[in-house]
Amino acid sequence: MKIIAIGMNYSLHCQELHADEALPQEPVIFMKPDSALLKDSKPFFIPDFCEQVDYETELVVRISRLGKNIAERFASRYYDAVTVGIDFTARDLQRKFRAEGKPWELCKGFDNSAAIGDWVPVERFSDIQQIGFHLDIDGNTVQRGNTADMLFGVNRIIAYVSRFCTLKIGDLLFTGTPVGVGPVRIGNHLEGYLENDKVLDFYIR
Repeated sequence: MKIIAIGMNYSLHCQELHADEALPQEPVIFMKPDSALLKDSKPFFIPDFCEQVDYETELVVRISRLGKNIAERFASRYYDAVTVGIDFTARDLQRKFRAEGKPWELCKGFDNSAAIGDWVPVERFSDIQQIGFHLDIDGNTVQRGNTADMLFGVNRIIAYVSRFCTLKIGDLLFTGTPVGVGPVRIGNHLEGYLENDKVLDFYIR
C-alpha cells in the first residue's frame, strides 16, 4: 500500500502558503510511506524533531482496482470509498528544506503523518466533485473545503498519477487541502466531517 498526496490543489491554499508562486499547471505529487498511516482513532503524538506541526484537512480516496495508464473518463471505476484525512506537516522543516532547495519528504512522510477516518462508500455521493468537508478542533470549525474547488479533480489526478506508477488495491490518494491550515497542540481534539457526518475523531498527544 502506498499513500499518494497532492500539493497545491486549491487556489486559496496556494495563496495562503505560496503567494509568490504561480498556480501549478499539472498536479503536484508527493508520497508518504505506509508507516505514515494513522487510523482507528489512535492519537497523534507530536514528534520531537520539529517545533510546528500543521493540520491539512483533505478528502482521501481509496483505490479499489489495479490500474496503469488509466484514461480520465474511466478513472471513477478505480475507487470505491472516501473519507477525511489529515496530512500532518512539520511546517518549520518544510520551510527550511524549501529554502535550501532540498527534497521535503521528511516533513510530510514521518510516522503517523497521514491520519484517516472511517470509509464512506463513494456511491453515497452523487458527484465526487461536489463533496463538502471540514475539520473541527476542540469543537470549533477551523478548516472547510469543497471538492468543487479543486484545481485538479479526482479523476484527472488518477489518470495523471497512473502514467507514472501503477495504482494498486488499497492505495490511498490524499487530494489536497483547502485554505485554513494551522498548527496543532497537545490536548487538541480533532473531528473531521464529510458533509455533516463525522468520520474522523482523535486527539493530539
